[in-house]
Amino acid sequence: MEKIIVNYEGRPCYPIYIEDSYSNLNEALSELNIKSRKVCIVTDSTVESLYLDTVINEIAKEAKKVISYTFPAGEKSKNLDVIAKIYEVLIEEKFDRKDLLIALGGGVVGDMTGFAAATYLRGISFVQLPTTLLSMVDSSIGGKTGVDFKAYKNMVGAFHQPSAVYINLAVLETLTDSQFRSGMGEVIKHAMIKDQEYYFWLKNNRNSIMDLQMNYLKDMIDKSLHIKKDVVERDPKEKGERALLNFGHTLGHAIEKHMNFTMLHGDCVSVGICAATYISYKRGYISKEILEDVKACLASFTLPIQVPQLEVNEVILTTQSDKKMEAGQIKFVLLNQIGNAYIDMSVTNEELKEALKFVMQ
Repeated sequence: MEKIIVNYEGRPCYPIYIEDSYSNLNEALSELNIKSRKVCIVTDSTVESLYLDTVINEIAKEAKKVISYTFPAGEKSKNLDVIAKIYEVLIEEKFDRKDLLIALGGGVVGDMTGFAAATYLRGISFVQLPTTLLSMVDSSIGGKTGVDFKAYKNMVGAFHQPSAVYINLAVLETLTDSQFRSGMGEVIKHAMIKDQEYYFWLKNNRNSIMDLQMNYLKDMIDKSLHIKKDVVERDPKEKGERALLNFGHTLGHAIEKHMNFTMLHGDCVSVGICAATYISYKRGYISKEILEDVKACLASFTLPIQVPQLEVNEVILTTQSDKKMEAGQIKFVLLNQIGNAYIDMSVTNEELKEALKFVMQ
């Protein structure tokens, strides 16, 4: 197994394993001493039919006891009512602080399970088993957990580091085209904020990536993991540099809400990237050619670069309720150039309005 160690506050914190099946899952979890622990696997209704039995059978070979909880797939389940049901299952099964939660699924499952783990009995261990490209390269790493609150995305949450992340690359072959595309929104984001060479590598290997050639996918995921790992190690609690990972997210989250979550997260991030790149262009930081190149790159991976007409003022109002606000100002991420992003606190409502009009059909 390939193994990447993520550090926290200067010390090794948890491993990320990269495999092509679940056959080595127990070996990966051996350091967690699951023989003496009860394990609850949390998943959603889509992943349940694909991988739950396989994961249960593997873990049951070693764990003291294995149970599972499944909730309906989708962003609408990412709320405190579902968290309460997870608590209820854990209480009824008499889970204590030494027991273990496992998140088997995409970003919603990972965020929900992590938040439940962070808050049940003031904190128990959990493991991430990401099953989407987006969760592999982004949401399963870094310890951010959370739920939506009254249509405001991730407004309730906690930092709670996983005990391990186990990536099974084979699951990518069962993703829908739209799910894979959504993950590419976060992949391209990583390149744009930190690594120009990686950005051009993605463009040059577009066909191999979209054809799901496993050696290219592995290289891509490995590179994105290292970018995110390096950022979260330097800034685990998002006091500074980690906010760069929100490139495309400020307007992306607002658009996601105003589209009633009918667009996938990575699709909204893609549109947000276009808007942020446009503001960078209008400020004179990047050329028109780079703006057009970014749009062409996103479109080549079938990511959207426009959305239907929305009420611009309402979208801007939503950004002011974003958790990334600081002292009444939006922490907006802009580009100096591809691979070099920075945090800006001076983006005006007029700039947001112009950028939104740029990305609306």
